[in-house]
Amino acid sequence: MINYNIYDVIIIGGSYSGFSAAMTLGRSLRKVLIIDSGKPCNQQTPYSHNFITQDGKKPSDINAKAKKQVLKYPTVTFVEDKVIKSLKKETVFEIQTERKEVFLARKLLFTTGLKDIFPEINGFAECWGISILHCPYCHGYEVKNEKTGIIANGAIGYEFTKMISNWTKDLTVFTNGKTTLTEEQTAVLRKNNVAVVENEIDYFLHNEGKIMSIIFKNGAKTPVKALYAKPPFEQHTLLPQELGCEITEQGLIKVDEFQKTTIAGIYAAGDNSTFGRSLALAVSTGSVAGTIINKELIEEYFLKT
Repeated sequence: MINYNIYDVIIIGGSYSGFSAAMTLGRSLRKVLIIDSGKPCNQQTPYSHNFITQDGKKPSDINAKAKKQVLKYPTVTFVEDKVIKSLKKETVFEIQTERKEVFLARKLLFTTGLKDIFPEINGFAECWGISILHCPYCHGYEVKNEKTGIIANGAIGYEFTKMISNWTKDLTVFTNGKTTLTEEQTAVLRKNNVAVVENEIDYFLHNEGKIMSIIFKNGAKTPVKALYAKPPFEQHTLLPQELGCEITEQGLIKVDEFQKTTIAGIYAAGDNSTFGRSLALAVSTGSVAGTIINKELIEEYFLKT
């Protein structure tokens, strides 16, 4: 069914960045539709940190509170659905959803996040966000000075190890196969008492996502309290690319300092276009996007009058 009522902005993807933008736009008297499928990438993470006023809160609780506050603004509407198609039609964008709804908007904002691609190691997915971590700023304090592993190799492993050494000195790098660290990098790690283990990982022994040990294919076993990893990722949706938005070499939606994509009228904010994956950054970029979208709408109105 086509909704011929044109929204000022459709936000595809809710969560922190989307709700942040929606609050800015709602307070700017903009007619906004948020379409979200209800599957945030941090849904398994038990607690959020390094987000001022919300430190230690459950991500789901923060999200629910944000949604409640945003929907107090009468011009903001929320629909739980999944966008499956988007088209540019002259002066508006047409959005089609899984439930066969069609909506129109003058501007689009993608806050769709990223999808992590987990290695095929039993236990990894179950521990992700609980004891296998991506960010020391988000979770490092809670496992400070604990026996910690880093699943990485080469230059990425070397740089990641340097960073994590700020939170614990009891570190081991698990390359999960032959090391690609240079001799110089290995020597520096050794000087800092960081061991490098090349054994291939079989599975992670854990209790409800709390890792206890790494079990290797050769039968060896190493106890750890936490692991850091940087799995590859992909965009949750190909819709921005289908609309012509440029993607960076790193796989992020290319945006400028105002969260504008390379296609006029389309914006992106949050993890899908930002290197730092944190709630605070998602909220920040969402606020910027909402402000700039409103500014553009104001300018377009003035040019027509």
